[in-house]
This record gives sequence, structure tokens and C-alpha cells, in this order.
Amino acid sequence: MEIFDLPRVPEPEVMDDAEEVQAYSSAAAQRHLDEIDGTFVKHALRLLKSRERGCAIDIGTGPGQIVLKLASRLKSWKFIGVDRSIGMIAQARANLAAAGAPAAERKPGRSNRSHEPLLPTVDCRLEDSILFQLADGNRLEFADHSFDFVMCNSVLHHLAQPKNLLAEMQRLAKPDGAILLRDLRRPSRLAYPIHVRWHGRRYQGVMYKLFCDSVRSAYTEPELQSLLAASALAGARVFLHRSTHLGIERPARTPP
Repeated sequence: MEIFDLPRVPEPEVMDDAEEVQAYSSAAAQRHLDEIDGTFVKHALRLLKSRERGCAIDIGTGPGQIVLKLASRLKSWKFIGVDRSIGMIAQARANLAAAGAPAAERKPGRSNRSHEPLLPTVDCRLEDSILFQLADGNRLEFADHSFDFVMCNSVLHHLAQPKNLLAEMQRLAKPDGAILLRDLRRPSRLAYPIHVRWHGRRYQGVMYKLFCDSVRSAYTEPELQSLLAASALAGARVFLHRSTHLGIERPARTPP
């Protein structure tokens, strides 16, 4: 480690404290997070290359805002959002209901190994095209190559075994499917105080502390390059988004 490197301090894997969930749902935090989520959605749409329909999964969906934003743009797509936090899934379902539809329910007597029974293949209403489900993103009960788009936002820095997440994203994505993983970017030791003060200026109280902790637990570009090189993610590359984020992307491929 170089003298100016900021040591990485991992965060807890599951964010299920009621105060933490409430902090992410506060009006002030949501206004800023809404802008950040908007850039993720634009990135996702570029990777999907105008595909008219498909099935997508959001690993670590949190309050589900990215799924809701994408579903409003991709009318014929089906979405599953999974999270290990009971509180976050409850908030995601509440946000879905507030968007004009109750949360979808799994039909009894159907297998949980495939996304098909959960997500109908015909055009339908919002509640039929979105499902929020409590699940561990490291071990999801879906068949290999089930999804046209696998995404994950601001989860990697929480994980004790990040390689498991990359392996699961590779397993779930179809060979021609798109992958988008994005997370915060850890600055240098000298830049950290200014970085969190400036980029966290819209947060207060618990939310500001959560942001500072997340930045400390995020990865640098060389660290993420090493994780990708050690993974089986074919056709993917590391990208940088401004001074705040970085991640791994793989665009959808046009079938031959």
C-alpha cells in the first residue's frame, strides 16, 4: 500500500437497521439519490442497445427505485429486484404500490428455479412486470443464463466475498446479455475529507455517516481491475463515472 492510499474498511453486508432504511428513504436523500439513479438508468439503456423486451434482475435492489425507473422506460421488460434486507424489500414494495400497483406475489405450486413462472412473458400491468423478493444475491435460485440484463448498484462494497457476486452475475446473464455493476469509488487518503464533504453535502445525520462509511469501504480502480481479472466475466470491462463511481459493464450483443 502506498503512503497516500486510503485503507479499505468493509461495511456490514446487510443494511436492515430501521434507521438506515429510513435514512435512505428520507426526502432530502431521495432527491439526490434520484439524480444518481438517473445516471445508472441512462447507462443501462445504452448497454441494452434498444432491446424491446427481456428479463432483468437487480441484485441488492434496496428500495427498488432503479427497477421502477427502468420499468417505466422499458414497458415490455420484466424485472426482479432482490435484496437480503427485509426492511429494504418492504420499502421497495411500498414504493411499487405508491407507483400505482401492489407488489406482485409468487403463484403457489410453481418452481423457484426459473424466472419464467414469476415473470409472465406477455405484456401486462406494472404489478405483473415487477417482483421484489427477499433473497441472497450470492446464491440466487434461478437457472443459469436466465436473464437478458443483470445489474447491481452500490452493493459490492458491502460484500465480504465480492468474487461470489461477480460469479453469480456471470452465471445468471445470458451469453448475449448485458451486465452493469456500479459502486462508489474510494479516493486517496488526502482527498477523502474533501471528497465526502463535497459529495455528501446533501446528506445529514445517519445518511451522511452511511455515505462516509460507504466511501471508505469502496474499491479503487486497480482493485476492481484485479477482481475482474480473477473472475469469469467474459467481455466485461471496468469503467469510471466522474470522480465518484466506478464499475463493470458489458453491453448486450446482437445475436448472429
